Amino acid sequence: METESTNKTILIAPLNWGLGHATRCIPIIKALQENNYIPIIASDGVALELLRKEFPYIKTLELPSYQIEYAKNGKNFKWKLLKSLPKMIRAIRKEKKTTKKWIEKYEIDGIISDNRLGVICKKTPSVFITHQLNVMTGNTTWLTSKLHQNIIKNYNACWIPDVSTAPNLSGELGHLTKSNLKLNYIGPLSRIHKKETEKKYDLMVILSGPEPQRTYLENKLKTEVTKYDGIVIFIKGIIEKEQKKEQIGNTTYYNFMNTRQLEQIFNESDLVLCRSGYTTIMDLAKLEKKAFFIPTPGQYEQEYLAKKLQKEGIVPYSTQDNFTIEKISEVSSYLGLKKFNSPIDWKELFEIFEQ
Repeated sequence: METESTNKTILIAPLNWGLGHATRCIPIIKALQENNYIPIIASDGVALELLRKEFPYIKTLELPSYQIEYAKNGKNFKWKLLKSLPKMIRAIRKEKKTTKKWIEKYEIDGIISDNRLGVICKKTPSVFITHQLNVMTGNTTWLTSKLHQNIIKNYNACWIPDVSTAPNLSGELGHLTKSNLKLNYIGPLSRIHKKETEKKYDLMVILSGPEPQRTYLENKLKTEVTKYDGIVIFIKGIIEKEQKKEQIGNTTYYNFMNTRQLEQIFNESDLVLCRSGYTTIMDLAKLEKKAFFIPTPGQYEQEYLAKKLQKEGIVPYSTQDNFTIEKISEVSSYLGLKKFNSPIDWKELFEIFEQ
């Protein structure tokens, strides 16, 4: 849909932490266009690369990287993150200054920040997107949650991609017993749509998340799928200039896929093996899929979600070290994810930019 030059310009900025924040912004960017807003995309690293591939004709801007260093050993994940904190704080301060300049330069009328803590302006309507009102960090959860909630208070609204009541997808992550925050549960976000198609693959493996853990899991699963009987499609989650395809035995490997291709493959696959990232969970719920999870070692959020869904009898999981392909058979005893029938009223949500 073409937009007029007088329409309002909205800056949308997802965090570069794996690909989840970027991919869940895809339906928001499309909704902005459909409602006659002009989106400008801002991020860094692989998140920005992915969105440039999805929206080659939309203006993109590069934000400073948070320079988060990820631990080789999952047990050290939190401490490595804490060590990265000074760099992260400097990047957030720079982000705030950059955002202020861009608002004037590009005449930006509104902001949508997906967990980018410095993309905000007091004079411009600013929305924060998160499924983490509580930030799980083990014995420091109370502190990280309080800090995060204090940041959210500065925004005009907080959109949570989940439903407000039980059953829900995010559990304690996205629901507080008491809150004075301006919360709006908008329903799960997904760029994927369910279609009736012929099943071509017995197993779809899709990788995502920060390095070096993504590579560790890739290497492990490459060995494990050689012992699997069925037809496998394996998406590595590496964003590169050119798409690469490789056939080894019964497994077809791709470095990455765009949304249209992923949607097709998801629908053509019987079972999905993946991380328990929240965006992936939302996609699987939209597709009403059965899955098996391997949470990223040391990521408390993914570990919490995997345990929650296993306890509820929905999806089984294994730790990365203990996973073997034989564990896939456990899926038959679980219900699988179910779709939440909660259509998003974008027009109502975007009214915040019309005030």
